[in-house]
Amino acid sequence: MQPQLLAVGELAAGQTLTVPVYQFIGSDPAAPSVYIQANVHGAEVQGNAVILQLLRYLRQHPPKGDVTLVPLANPLGINQKSGEFTLGRFDPVTGENWNRQYLDNQLPLPQWLSERQHYPDAELIATYRQALKANLQTRLQSPWGVTTGQRLAYTLQLLATEADIVLDLHTGPKSCRHLYCPEYQRHAIAEFSIPFTLLIPNLFGGAMDEAIFCPWWRLSDYLASQGRQLEVPVAAFTLELGDQELLDMTQAQQDAQGILAFLSQRGIVAESLAPAVMPRYATKLSNYRKFHAPQAGLVQYLVAPGSQVKQGEPLVRLLRLDLSEDAQEQLLTAPESGIAILHFASAAVQQGTELYKIMTRATKI
Repeated sequence: MQPQLLAVGELAAGQTLTVPVYQFIGSDPAAPSVYIQANVHGAEVQGNAVILQLLRYLRQHPPKGDVTLVPLANPLGINQKSGEFTLGRFDPVTGENWNRQYLDNQLPLPQWLSERQHYPDAELIATYRQALKANLQTRLQSPWGVTTGQRLAYTLQLLATEADIVLDLHTGPKSCRHLYCPEYQRHAIAEFSIPFTLLIPNLFGGAMDEAIFCPWWRLSDYLASQGRQLEVPVAAFTLELGDQELLDMTQAQQDAQGILAFLSQRGIVAESLAPAVMPRYATKLSNYRKFHAPQAGLVQYLVAPGSQVKQGEPLVRLLRLDLSEDAQEQLLTAPESGIAILHFASAAVQQGTELYKIMTRATKI
């Protein structure tokens, strides 16, 4: 199967930047559609291996719903190299995070709905989707232009806006698998084969998942204020699939099976697949705490991602060889109990470096 090539920008010398897009047309027009992308951040490559596994499955098992797969979603990011390391988290020109440049796609709902209140749900949803796409097209064609990062983000967002479900595949620096899930989709936690979930508010913060679900949440919320109930028809999630700079095909097969089980629950693939049986924990995003280095030094990370840590237990061993012997080593302890989700990749840190992210006040689902 040959991918289509989607133009997302141009290099200074004039070459067109493209990303591969694989599309499967579903057998059931009533089934939901899904868009899955990976590698918006350059070093976060595991999602590409997962998409390869999904491609292999879908070639053998045609889906019921339309499926769009976009690996290598940021050709600029994956080519940002410094020696043996891939950078690619931030646009080197503007310094902005590649995953924080999507459009907060807002329509003036009172005005827009004034002539469409009488539409039945299916027509209203289709018309609203077209309006969101038109808004993105207008931004892309602005006479003032858009930045390199915005052109990439808006182009991907335009493609994703076609779908009913959007999955954005990422990784952490050194990380366990975890999920970002909007609060209104809390019931979806059990549909994913992922042990840890961060429940994010129904607000826009710049990322792809928020760029997709927020417009639909706003529509549903506004209609509710007018006495009309419309279940939010679109869902979007961010899946964090382990460590950056790591590609593991065996683990990718497991990750793909988990995604296929989710798609099975949502009626997109025909085969009946169940999510993995596992303990699941969730907490609100506001309980996701960052632990920063109180001083610079060399560090040994003592708690593996996915492990529980109690308040007062050691998190990090910090070494300072520029100090007197009795001050050269100290233990930094957890200020609160929780689950270590990820930690910084490097052992050499400056004061203020984000050493750990810890899920606190987690509840078992």
